[in-house]
Amino acid sequence: MTLWGGRFESDPDRILWDYTVTPEDHRLVVDDIRGSLAHVAMLGDVGLIPLGEVGQLRDALEVLLAEAEAGTFEFLDSDEDVHSAVERRVIELTGDIGRKLHTARSRNDQIALDVRLYMRRAGEERRRQLTLFAETMIGLAAEHAETVVPAYTHLQQAQAVPLGHHLLAYVWMALRDRSRFEDLADRLGVSPLGAGAGGGSSLGIEPGSTARALGFDVVFANSMDAVGSRDLVAEHIWCVTQAMVNLSRLAEELVLWSTTEFGWVTFGDEFTTGSSALPQKKNPDIAELARGRAAGAIGSLTAMLTLQKGLPLTYNRDLQDDKTHLFAADDLLAGTLTALTAMLGSATFDPPAPSPWVTALDLAEALVERGVPFREAHHAVGRLVSSLLAEGRGLDEATEQDLSAADARFEPSDVELVDVVGSVRRRVSEGGGSTASVHRQIEALRRLL
Repeated sequence: MTLWGGRFESDPDRILWDYTVTPEDHRLVVDDIRGSLAHVAMLGDVGLIPLGEVGQLRDALEVLLAEAEAGTFEFLDSDEDVHSAVERRVIELTGDIGRKLHTARSRNDQIALDVRLYMRRAGEERRRQLTLFAETMIGLAAEHAETVVPAYTHLQQAQAVPLGHHLLAYVWMALRDRSRFEDLADRLGVSPLGAGAGGGSSLGIEPGSTARALGFDVVFANSMDAVGSRDLVAEHIWCVTQAMVNLSRLAEELVLWSTTEFGWVTFGDEFTTGSSALPQKKNPDIAELARGRAAGAIGSLTAMLTLQKGLPLTYNRDLQDDKTHLFAADDLLAGTLTALTAMLGSATFDPPAPSPWVTALDLAEALVERGVPFREAHHAVGRLVSSLLAEGRGLDEATEQDLSAADARFEPSDVELVDVVGSVRRRVSEGGGSTASVHRQIEALRRLL
């Protein structure tokens, strides 16, 4: 069923149909029906449709809504899009009265509305998933507030920190990801319904009525912007993509940590896979796929930005593909959060202790506390490191004589500073990698969540 065939003398060619009709918008059926319910109520309130007919249309739409929510709404091959499917089904239930459903409305403002309703729902669900992910990570961090591991720079051991501190870094990222969806929700609170094809209507409609019925804060100020802009779709995909990039970074670390070389973590058998050829393998496929699927989100964002860049106002059919990129990216984040959160819930961490070399900064800071300029202290410890390496010794093998040879301002007790657990316990800077900091962060994060 098409909504535009009045002036045409022949049906669409199959080539046209196959190229222009896509099923992606079928998932918007609930949003389309709810928008239609609000629109029909408004048409009755302003007297454009008799109240008796409004009641019939509303009853039919309620039937459709029940079908859609139960997953039994049937799309036909002849339905051009979700709007025509809904209208066709209403006509089946009400006869000619159903042909009034499209009064003072265009598919242009319908789809702009449906997509906003979808993004509001999806954004709320992603926030819920990010919260669950964060809570899982906080639980792991609490278990490992005193488990000392190396923090890395340039993928080389740098300082000793609690494993919990490392895990909580991803929680703070997740909260920023969640806040991006919250910020977007404010901008999604503008209803485009009533903008029509792009110039509004000569009929006495009340867009504010439908906006209130659908839970929007305000009504569009410019009808052309309302139907011709998709920056909010790009923004939703951006929120998804940044979250996927953050999860990809975690996924990369989970892959590294689960190797024999690192040996930090193992995951439950139910969340890992084996090899068809190598019986000893236990592969972190969820993490690897999460890392890889971030590329798909980046691709969707790039496509959505490029899609908009050359379009004159208002609506152009190019914008039909916004849903392809929106749904693809959103599904990636939804699935990745579900899978990674479950995998992390099965994690058992048992990392080896860091190398004593990670306490080198502690030695430098001991000199700084005695008034030595940091650059001099840095060079003094550098000399110590160089001499120990030349002799094939580690920092934990340094003697009082080694320290005094590197710099006379070292004291005998400084040899005790090479203890990695002590390094973490000495850490006092706000937000730094100490056990106390981990506990403070957990308390703050739980309040925020």
